[in-house]
Amino acid sequence: MATRKASKTASAAAGGGTKVTLDMVAAASGVSPSTVSRILNGTAVVSAAKRAAIDRAIAELGFVPNPMARGLAGGRTLSIGVITQAIDSPFYGAALRAIETELHAAGYSPLFVSGHWNPVEEKRCVDLLCARRVDGMIVLDGALSDDQLRNLADSMPVVVTGRKLRAPRLYSLDFDHFEGARLATQHLLALGHRQIAFIGGDPLHADATLRLRGYRAALKEAGVRYHAALVVAGDYRETSGQAAIEQLLARGERFSAIFAANDQMAFGAALALHLRGLRVPDDVSLVGMDDLAAAAHTIPPLTTIHQGPQELGRLAAIALLQLLAGGTPVATPSTPRLMHRASTRPLAAPV
Repeated sequence: MATRKASKTASAAAGGGTKVTLDMVAAASGVSPSTVSRILNGTAVVSAAKRAAIDRAIAELGFVPNPMARGLAGGRTLSIGVITQAIDSPFYGAALRAIETELHAAGYSPLFVSGHWNPVEEKRCVDLLCARRVDGMIVLDGALSDDQLRNLADSMPVVVTGRKLRAPRLYSLDFDHFEGARLATQHLLALGHRQIAFIGGDPLHADATLRLRGYRAALKEAGVRYHAALVVAGDYRETSGQAAIEQLLARGERFSAIFAANDQMAFGAALALHLRGLRVPDDVSLVGMDDLAAAAHTIPPLTTIHQGPQELGRLAAIALLQLLAGGTPVATPSTPRLMHRASTRPLAAPV
């Protein structure tokens, strides 16, 4: 009987372009709609015969379950809010792509918004995502306070990057910015460089402060005097890296190497050197940080510290999925490591 019902309903659906509903599957398989719903959600215990009848009806009718409706039935929207700082950033863009891949594989859809390192704007993003009833939130760096993040975690699972913070239903992932900067500077020192310019990030950002400290620590360990005149603050964008080198050259500062606190500023620094007729690495060695995909494809390929935005995004998504499942995340970012490429060389002669 159930098979004849399914065949008749399937013909009607195919012939009239009718949208196949859960009620149609229930009628064709001879069970109640609630039973079909519970089987699709994995919460029903039924006989093998009933399950087989429902499977046949679904196959013959071409029924496609609505994941959003299933999520709502279970109190979830199957959507995850993701607050980044700049969607157009190569670093955050790579992290977002990895987050999207991991969430899609688990049946979740990400909603991306940008906070632009502005606490008021980030709070607006939080309110917007909460209004959309997201099941959890990933916050990539940003200016929200620790207390704001803890309060947010009272209502949903939260994963935040760029800080060390623990609270119920909140997990943080933080890269060792200090050690990464120390490794970069040590590399230049090992090549014989002593006059090393440093292009930093916005000093209001914790990661920028840690990278400056790592640079200074490496100099101190090597017995090299710190020269404040060789340090210029940037904003992690290419234009600020270019402007920093133009500023140093205009002042007549002497340096044989540059450590830029991220790859984007290193790209800008390389352009500034090129425009002045200076060659990397023949005249000036150059090191970046982050290991963006483009770093290996510049001319010459850029020596940098591997942070891996793709890995960071993947781990953030995995940690949030573990929180949603009621588990305790154990993901931790890999330790910094030097990617030695062609933009650095031993110092040939004093500058």
